[in-house]
Amino acid sequence: MNLKQEISCWQQDIPNKEYLFALVKGVVLISLIAYLFYDSWLAVIGLLPILFLYFRSWGEESARKKEAIFRQQFKDSMQAMSAALNVGYSVENAFRETLRDLRPLYPENSRIMREFRQMIHQLDMNRTVEQVLDDFAQAVEQEDVYNFVTVFAAAKRMGGDSISLIQNAAKAIGEKIEIEREIQVMLAAKRLEFQIMCGIPFGIILYMRLSFSDFIQVLYGNLLGAGIMSACLLIYIGAYYLGKKIVEIEV
Repeated sequence: MNLKQEISCWQQDIPNKEYLFALVKGVVLISLIAYLFYDSWLAVIGLLPILFLYFRSWGEESARKKEAIFRQQFKDSMQAMSAALNVGYSVENAFRETLRDLRPLYPENSRIMREFRQMIHQLDMNRTVEQVLDDFAQAVEQEDVYNFVTVFAAAKRMGGDSISLIQNAAKAIGEKIEIEREIQVMLAAKRLEFQIMCGIPFGIILYMRLSFSDFIQVLYGNLLGAGIMSACLLIYIGAYYLGKKIVEIEV
């Protein structure tokens, strides 16, 4: 199984209204760039690749957030399943009990609820727990799920303790999420600084256009000026992606 997360898997959980909002933001962004860097609305056509890059970057970021939400949901489901096994439910019935325990916590259309309903449906069709979990792991292509399913299947074949295994899985996932949360807290100030720095070049150009329009006008309406502004824009885009990589840390 390929552990590399396909972004399209998590994009299924992004509502259409979020796509529309992101598209509007992207159009506003390239319109602002066209005005500040080229003083021409026709430049919006030439800036459409930037809209594509923005939309792609937004999609990847949104998908990572959806995956992070799912990981928290998966941890909660493992804790609920462990509790169900502790009181004597079989593994098959523990899935049904886990779904009931998750209902007060998550909406019916959440990813974990959909996946558990699908797994229970497959169990009702007399598929084995190992087959159901393997399909689950392939559907979400998430590393924590894949590791759990691999160890769980091995423990079942060798007669291992399923309850301890699920408890350890929930604990390990919880510790990983907590470490990531601490890292995100430490990086919060740096991310805010990064966002402010990203807006400063636009603010400077806007200030120059409003306060010293005659001084900056030589950069508009001619080929040399367009080339200089294009070079500045490319440097800005490169610096943005470099800064984005610096403030993004995966555990």
